[in-house]
Amino acid sequence: MGAVVGTLTMQTKQRALSRDKVDDELEMTMVCHRPEGLEQLEAQTNFTRRELQALYRGFKSECPSGVVNEETFKQIYSQFFPHGDASTYAHYLFNAFDSTQTGSIKFEDFVMGLSVLLRGSVREKLEWTFKLYDINKDGYISREEMTNIVRAIYDMMGKYTYPALKVEAPRQHVESFFQKMDKNKDGIVSLEEFILSCQEDENIMQSLQLFENVM
Repeated sequence: MGAVVGTLTMQTKQRALSRDKVDDELEMTMVCHRPEGLEQLEAQTNFTRRELQALYRGFKSECPSGVVNEETFKQIYSQFFPHGDASTYAHYLFNAFDSTQTGSIKFEDFVMGLSVLLRGSVREKLEWTFKLYDINKDGYISREEMTNIVRAIYDMMGKYTYPALKVEAPRQHVESFFQKMDKNKDGIVSLEEFILSCQEDENIMQSLQLFENVM
């Protein structure tokens, strides 16, 4: 009897070890990216170690693989704007966070962008916002690009937030921006024109801060 019990115990232990191995392999398969050390991220961002740990826990709960693709990003983001269509704005926002254009956002990408938006200097925030508006990444903002972003923001906020807005409101908003931003009247806005215009005009800065709040 003792021999039988011993054999069963050994088999049970072997099965448990085998399950642990499978679980470990499954976890390694799911976690395709692990972030840089906290020390490095703490040095590169304006967050404390404790804040980074909390952010990482939240990131991992939504994205167990360690990275987030665009579809998942859209699904998460749309939850915050139930009265509008956030998919287009989320697409542009995803591309701004995906600084290396890999089609996925790592925790480092996410936390670096968040650090700028929440605790960066005025210039850093404006540079990040310029990157968001520069959809084709050519270093300039065109009327079409700005119109696309502004229209996406209006769509996201939804009819319950802006019940009285007309269809032409985004285009009119952009025209007002461009008249002030396009200093040399060449039909495009450079980074320096964008920053200078925002710093000169309090109304533009307030509008951009409103849009920043939908981050």
